[in-house]
Amino acid sequence: MHDTVEDRAVELGEYIVTNKATVRAAAKVFGISKSTVHMDVASRLSRISPALYHEVREVLDVNKAQRHIRGGLATREKYKTAQQEK
Repeated sequence: MHDTVEDRAVELGEYIVTNKATVRAAAKVFGISKSTVHMDVASRLSRISPALYHEVREVLDVNKAQRHIRGGLATREKYKTAQQEK
């Protein structure tokens, strides 16, 4: 899969920046846990590639600011689907 955890951290960072992905989405694509993604991009990436780390941080900060909106939309869809099934 990945040669080292450092390679994985860089690959995750590039994926998140390129796709404006959330930690959850990146975890799903790479088949690893959300906590592993977070550890890679928050801790390891800052030591390996500070420039990429700052780009990733910007994307994740935007995602964090918008998560309450996405959560509300998901809940609305859930109840909308439940009503249609009745």
